[in-house]
Amino acid sequence: MRALMLLGDKQLELTEIDPPPPPAAGEVQVRVKAVALNYLDVWGFRGMAFAKRKMPLVVGVEASGEIAAVGADVTTFTPGQGVVMYGALTCGTCKACRSGRDNLCENVGGIMGFHVDGFARDLINLPARLVIPVPAGVSATDAACAPIGFATVQHMLFDNAKLEPGETVLVHAGGSGIGTAAILMAKQIGCTVITTVGDDAKAEKAKALGADHVINYKTDRFEGVTRKLTQKKGVDVVFEHVGADTFNGSLLCLKRGGRLVTCGATSGPSVTFNLMQLFQQQYRIIGSFGATMKNIAESLDKMAAGLKPVIDTTVPLAEFERGLERLAGRQVFGKVVVTF
Repeated sequence: MRALMLLGDKQLELTEIDPPPPPAAGEVQVRVKAVALNYLDVWGFRGMAFAKRKMPLVVGVEASGEIAAVGADVTTFTPGQGVVMYGALTCGTCKACRSGRDNLCENVGGIMGFHVDGFARDLINLPARLVIPVPAGVSATDAACAPIGFATVQHMLFDNAKLEPGETVLVHAGGSGIGTAAILMAKQIGCTVITTVGDDAKAEKAKALGADHVINYKTDRFEGVTRKLTQKKGVDVVFEHVGADTFNGSLLCLKRGGRLVTCGATSGPSVTFNLMQLFQQQYRIIGSFGATMKNIAESLDKMAAGLKPVIDTTVPLAEFERGLERLAGRQVFGKVVVTF
């Protein structure tokens, strides 16, 4: 079968490897249909894995597929059924896993496609507990955006930031995969959405997506515009994933008692901020990483109800690297998806 292997930093090769054996008891075999790209793929490609890993490594951190075969005693899936796969090898037995907080697993074996072999291959065997069914009517391309893209946003906005209808939210990088999803999810519950983008073309697309106010951060200071739009009161929630370039400005955009939720640091991981500002304004800063199995199911249900992810580009497996280049170049509006 085909597998896309990372041989070393910035060295990808589409090669033939032996298919997996029939699934063991408690496992399913999935035929991969689509892989959605994320900055984890870019970082892994560049060698920024933050942990030891063995090469060659099958890439791909987020994917959808269909059941090819089921192991003994697996009754919850049938061949041909559409599924998505959880993106980390969680233990399933620690307190966090047992309580449904999968992304806090105490014994995680690694992130798929980043620390351990990922999804960019024709077939993969996985424990059935790490596989989530896809509702009818959701395409493989859309479903591939659920395990990380949509589910990360679901976890950030609703589990962590506790976003409520009618609130105002500032969404950074509104043209990114998670930025577009955040706009869609916030508007779905009646929030006012302010978003930042890097050019006027993206601004028009963000408006078409439903954003109430769009700020081109290259021509305007988003802090000043946001304060003006909110009559200097500030926003209830900041959806932050840019990092060093925007973090302190994001704090200035919050109203008293506002919440900043962050899942990324693409512009740099280190910041210095004013502790007096933090406690006097009673801000809440919440770190968020990944998502739970429940978040993925919730995301798929939203897709089935009509909230579709924004797809910027689809590329075939052989052009995976071109997809990475487009994502890294920050010209995307939505997700880049690799099709099989």
